[in-house]
Amino acid sequence: MFKIVKREEMSEGNVILNEIEAPKIAAKARPGQFVILKANEDGERIPLTMADTDVKKGTITVIYMVVGKSTALFKTLKVGDAYQDVIGPLGKPTHIEKVGTVVCVGGGTGIAVLHPITRALKEAGNHVISIVGARSKDLLILEEQMKAASSELRICTDDGSYGHHGFVTDVLKEILESGNVDLAVAIGPVPMMKFVSLMTKEYNVSTMVSLNPIMVDGTGMCGGCRVTIGGQTKFACVDGPEFDGHQVDYDELMMRLQAYCDDEKKCYNEFCMLEE
Repeated sequence: MFKIVKREEMSEGNVILNEIEAPKIAAKARPGQFVILKANEDGERIPLTMADTDVKKGTITVIYMVVGKSTALFKTLKVGDAYQDVIGPLGKPTHIEKVGTVVCVGGGTGIAVLHPITRALKEAGNHVISIVGARSKDLLILEEQMKAASSELRICTDDGSYGHHGFVTDVLKEILESGNVDLAVAIGPVPMMKFVSLMTKEYNVSTMVSLNPIMVDGTGMCGGCRVTIGGQTKFACVDGPEFDGHQVDYDELMMRLQAYCDDEKKCYNEFCMLEE
């Protein structure tokens, strides 16, 4: 059992932070890696990339949005409760090196995934310009943490309630046009990563994205997390989760992510009715 030692409701309670006791995972985890969590015996296995680790405390931090039955079940867990299973660290860690100027672009809960990567890139000696976006100010997460992890922080909101009124690609374009960008990292909704990658390709800037397709076992056995990268089939759980953003078949990825939407909505509604 993996006890929850801290729980925080973020962005109007629809995004939840859990700090979980997992000393062995915390000791080995690196930026970019993920864990698979299971709430109880009847629960579903859910992959979540770690937002932070604390080796001294022996904890890992995950941040998730409530979008279906399993995450709704996760939300019912309070401080002192425990996940039945937490498996990890899984996936390949981010390749961290000093390359010069790096632009890190995050959207929604992807900012949580981006945070440890941004911090590691800055600690490696890079000048890190972070661009984070949300639909509105109330939905923005980890602003102070991203500010501390970055050399510069730019904020965007779709409705203009905070920072730049518009998309992250608006600010990204300004930075790319100024030149001297050596690497881009984009993590967030698939459409955002797609359009960031299309833009950086125009400027010949290498781009890394982190993919979170449907996943079951997390060890490469089931093939559920397959994605097409440069025309070749890869498994996000063992070959990723990070890939060359210019090589990803985003349209196929979005299609596969939508495969079970109707079933997921039905299960979520049934769960919510039982909880009322």
